[in-house]
Amino acid sequence: MSPIPKSPFILVDGSSYLFRAYHALPPLTTSKGQATGAIFGVINMLKKLLTEYAPKQMAVIFDSKEKNFRHALYQPYKANRVIMPDELQSQIAPLHAMIKAMGFPLIVIPGVEADDVIGTLARKAKAKGLFTLISTGDKDFAQLVDDQIVLINTMSNVIYDRDQVIKKFEVPPERMIDYLSLIGDSVDNIPGIPKVGPKTAVKWLETYGSLDNIIAHAKDISGKVGDYLRENISLLPLYQELVTIKTDVTIEDNPEQFDLREPDTSALSTLFTELEFKSWLKEIDKGTNTIIEARTETPEITKMSEISISANPIDYEIILTLSQFEAWLKRLQNANLFSVDTETTSLNYMAAEMVGISFSVKPGQAAYIPLAHDYMGAPEQLPRQWVLEQLRPILEDHQKLKVGHNLKYDIEIFANHNIHLQGVGFDTMLESYVLGSTERHNMDKVAERELQHKTITFEEVAGKGAKQLPFNQVPLEMAGPYAAEDADITLRLHHALWPKLCHLEKQKKVFETIEMPLVSVLARMERTGVLIDAQQLSEQSTELQKRMQALEKEIFALAGQDFNLNSPKQLQEILFTKLGLPIIEKTPTGQPSTSEPTLQELALHFPLPSLILEYRSLSKLKSTYTDKLPEQIQPKTGRVHTSYQQAITATGRLSSTDPNLQNIPIRSQEGRKIRTAFIAPPGYKIIAADYSQIELRIMAHLSQDKGLLQAFTHNEDIHVSTASAVFGVSVEEVSSEQRRRAKAVNFGLMYGMSAFGLAKQLGVDRKEAETMVEQYFACFPSVKAFMEKTRLEASELGYVETVMGRRLYLPDLKSKNMGLKRAAERAAINAPMQGTNADIIKLAMIQLDKWILDNHLDLKMIMQVHDELVFEVKDTLIETVIPVIKSTMENAIPLSVKLQVEVGVGNNWEEAH
Repeated sequence: MSPIPKSPFILVDGSSYLFRAYHALPPLTTSKGQATGAIFGVINMLKKLLTEYAPKQMAVIFDSKEKNFRHALYQPYKANRVIMPDELQSQIAPLHAMIKAMGFPLIVIPGVEADDVIGTLARKAKAKGLFTLISTGDKDFAQLVDDQIVLINTMSNVIYDRDQVIKKFEVPPERMIDYLSLIGDSVDNIPGIPKVGPKTAVKWLETYGSLDNIIAHAKDISGKVGDYLRENISLLPLYQELVTIKTDVTIEDNPEQFDLREPDTSALSTLFTELEFKSWLKEIDKGTNTIIEARTETPEITKMSEISISANPIDYEIILTLSQFEAWLKRLQNANLFSVDTETTSLNYMAAEMVGISFSVKPGQAAYIPLAHDYMGAPEQLPRQWVLEQLRPILEDHQKLKVGHNLKYDIEIFANHNIHLQGVGFDTMLESYVLGSTERHNMDKVAERELQHKTITFEEVAGKGAKQLPFNQVPLEMAGPYAAEDADITLRLHHALWPKLCHLEKQKKVFETIEMPLVSVLARMERTGVLIDAQQLSEQSTELQKRMQALEKEIFALAGQDFNLNSPKQLQEILFTKLGLPIIEKTPTGQPSTSEPTLQELALHFPLPSLILEYRSLSKLKSTYTDKLPEQIQPKTGRVHTSYQQAITATGRLSSTDPNLQNIPIRSQEGRKIRTAFIAPPGYKIIAADYSQIELRIMAHLSQDKGLLQAFTHNEDIHVSTASAVFGVSVEEVSSEQRRRAKAVNFGLMYGMSAFGLAKQLGVDRKEAETMVEQYFACFPSVKAFMEKTRLEASELGYVETVMGRRLYLPDLKSKNMGLKRAAERAAINAPMQGTNADIIKLAMIQLDKWILDNHLDLKMIMQVHDELVFEVKDTLIETVIPVIKSTMENAIPLSVKLQVEVGVGNNWEEAH
């Protein structure tokens, strides 16, 4: 299209933008509860029109409250509209006052719709040779477009001239009335012809040329839709009148009434104060408000000063111009360390797109570069790809150290835009985690704990629940401070946390040699993802559904009636009231418990609880895996991509979310079957490498118990050896039941299990369990000594350590609540083993990742599941890589007991076991 002339006559459809702003922006309110979101959106749109088009004449038009001629013609007109919400109604008066104070002519004509006022003014302006720009989101205005009248949708920044109208609707402006008459308008409750949508309307207009000609040839139109046309043909003239914008409304013909006036800064100051638009108020106080400046020059949203963090002034900047960007680029080029943070459209790292980037090179100074904010009234931003190309040399320079908070996510977002972030030096989330794993490590919590600062939360800028906006829809006045603060706080946190780590040599080593190197390893694993056979899972879902239906029938037969299996209340009534089963445990409210442990105990003696447990298990498998995993396949990769959380568990173990790949049951046949759907592509195989009895081996190392050391040194079955010692029989005489009991003792005591807990697990009386514990400790005395020593040291120090020196703080060790204290003591015994286990497998992952990259191998690490690493490998490399995988995992940390890794190969994950 030809460019819009300088200073066009602008007509703003205020009513349209009021509703669109209300539904598009978060529910902003003042401290007194006054809603302001719609006001904020409309004013931003007006400011954008001012800055981009510098009009000398302009008007903002709103609908009047009264009914108009269309209501008289057609009683159901707009009858489907809901009553305006109070929070929107309350914004109209202050919005009108603000528009007037800004110097804009505001027009509301009683009994006349804004559309008709705008249509009339546009035609009058054309008659006087003026070019008119109508700012609206309403498609009805397309009927007015010609060589002197165009539309702009400020929300999408699309300008509709004749060509664009044809491109959008496939009919020219002069046929829009006919088009709208046929399809109707659901917003205004105009029905149109039933079953006639845009495609049919366009087809008819292309064939017959006009609505009149369609009516004349109605008998020629075949099919059901032709019947609908003929049945409703008498209504078309009415619909035509309803959708036609009037252009002959009586309006005072005085061109000067549309001149922009000088803003009333006193009135604006009062309004901004009452409505708590603090940044706009500061601009007025400084004489730099864009409402004033926009008349003469294009403004920049630049500084957000005079805010304080821990009493220190801050200087935040929003980068919108080339000169601003070049200045910050130099600062980054000259910095040896800077913080970086990305803002995106989604938490799903594979699907998320970058909306903006923030940096900080000095505490208190930060910048936000918006790249893809596209809300109504958003200012023009620097091109995203161009900005990334300018930043690429710095971001990919491994000598320029970056600090972030949860940098793994940022690595993956940059990767989505083909930027390979290097120099990943520090992660404040992990610094916090290594210093105290039992705390929470999101930025808000860490800032509060370390800086005594309350950060701007995402919900404060984007809203909550169903009305929460994606970040690209958050206005820059709110997005800028939030994003810049993220970078600033990250740098401040690093300056606060790093000295603490440096004073703790072992923790610093854990951070530098395990947690930070692992960030890039996990990012690569996550982006690789796992290939899933969706068809196979679908078939498994069908099988599970059939089995669940069969179980339902069995359960209802035993219960003697149908009931809701997912209702604890109904299950209580069946089990304990109707069938009279013993009450094992009660809920906090005094009701009989139907929890899984309770049902497991009841299932030892009664068939119904056993069937219910089986039903629950199958239901969980179906809903969590066989139904859901296919839905989580990413379209662009055809794979499932989990997220590995580094800073969640107290012991250092990784956890997996969205989806959780670490909780697929392996004891049941159905659970193992799910693993068969984790497949290798053609020409590749799956390798599963699993540590064998690693925590027992770590216990042997830590306790230096001669019996355990000897068993592992001679590569004996540790559970058989334990059974032989505890039950006083030869290794050859150990029965399967004795081995089972010995295994329960081995793992139970390692997790701090009491004799009471052991008795419950084995189904024996407490005295027998106590005897087994005594015999165990008599055979392995150093294990008992290690446990006692660990418990005492933990109580004294408040923490325990892994072999690598990772600390687990246990504040409940000093609790007066004996339940909490005993739980902390049990954790103190297990944590060194589980934490050392975590350190070992993490180090193995780091070493294997480096070996794969250094040798450019067609081998990918695709999953970490507790004690197991899973790989996808070119089938020609299997014999080459297995010895290295096995050796690296077994020697990740030298222990006095040799670690053992079992390796399997298959076409799928289950086959590889």
